[in-house]
Amino acid sequence: MIFSQEVVNIVELISLLYLAVRIYSGLLIIYALLSWFPGAYESTFGRLIARICEPYLSLFDRLNLNIGMIGFNVMIAIIVLNLAASGLGKILESLLY
Repeated sequence: MIFSQEVVNIVELISLLYLAVRIYSGLLIIYALLSWFPGAYESTFGRLIARICEPYLSLFDRLNLNIGMIGFNVMIAIIVLNLAASGLGKILESLLY
């Protein structure tokens, strides 16, 4: 029975990981959409989203992912986040077998 409980715990951990990545990816998309509205980052909601997203997005600032007026930092950040979560999920799944 202990083994089956460990399996359940790992499956729950994987599910929680994927849920957290989906939520954070959604917040990153909202952060990107706020740039379309003047003054949106100065609102209470905008400051909250910025405090959550900017530490992670600052990792990608050195890459200079801007083409003209369009920045691809958020898109690359979401891709990297999902790839890292997928890799970690595969590692956790390998613990099951």
